[in-house]
Amino acid sequence: MKEYLSFTEEVQHARENNLPIVALETTIISHGMPYPQNIEMAKTVEKIIRDNGAVPATLGIMNGQIKIGLNDSELEEFATNQSVEKVSRRDFPYILSTGKIGATTVAGTMIAAELAGIEVFATGGIGGVHREGEITWDVSADLTELAQSNVAVVCAGAKSILDLGRTLEYLETHGVPVVGYQCDTFPSFYSRESDFSVDYRIDTAQEIAKVMDTKWKLELKGGLVIANPVPEEHALPFTEMESIILKVLKEAQENGITGKKVTPFLLAKIKEMTQGKSLETNIALVNHNAKVAAQIAVALKQVRK
Repeated sequence: MKEYLSFTEEVQHARENNLPIVALETTIISHGMPYPQNIEMAKTVEKIIRDNGAVPATLGIMNGQIKIGLNDSELEEFATNQSVEKVSRRDFPYILSTGKIGATTVAGTMIAAELAGIEVFATGGIGGVHREGEITWDVSADLTELAQSNVAVVCAGAKSILDLGRTLEYLETHGVPVVGYQCDTFPSFYSRESDFSVDYRIDTAQEIAKVMDTKWKLELKGGLVIANPVPEEHALPFTEMESIILKVLKEAQENGITGKKVTPFLLAKIKEMTQGKSLETNIALVNHNAKVAAQIAVALKQVRK
């Protein structure tokens, strides 16, 4: 697949000079936020990564190429083009061969990042086992990818619309460490807490980098979840969000919304029911994850020296 990779000058320079790089996804731009907040967020996150000593690489698919880094006009295309498709592992052959534009999910970004030699990835929240997943078998490909791609994913936990308990059970079964960055409880995206614990609490980027380096030196294939709670000033109450999510899930079920359409529908309805607060929280947690991911990427280079 490496023949399909296309690098910006900034990312290629970072690769050639062994500089820390942080991968970023495009689904959050194309499907996760409305315009213009999505493009503002995309540019802000890249700046945060640069300000913290690393190089941002926003990943997406355009014109038969996996773009490792996007320029301003390409970012704008992902933010405004209504025909952008979501790309996970199964979708790469079709989107690349047809020349369509595709936004990488968490799973898709992990694949592209590993191909490009990028080991740290900042996102909002990972996918997981959906509620009633034991009936529907609706399990995000993000989880299977975490079990096989050597990329650390810095996130605010799993999206709170999911079954967090079963999501963590799946990760445990497949040997994916769930590290709490300065926290003991697994964060639930909009909220800093949930009913579940992380596997290990680690309080510094340097210690996390040592764990990552050790894992991959042992050739224990797969990634890590670095759970980084949303800053307190932007967090929403856990019980309040759980009540809203249950109502929205019921509405989705009543309207027969399934598959790829579920998450965008839920996020839009949650934004409406929280009077826009959920979007503000989403942006804040992505910014925070970018900062921490850059610090971890820098620390990983130091550990390897």
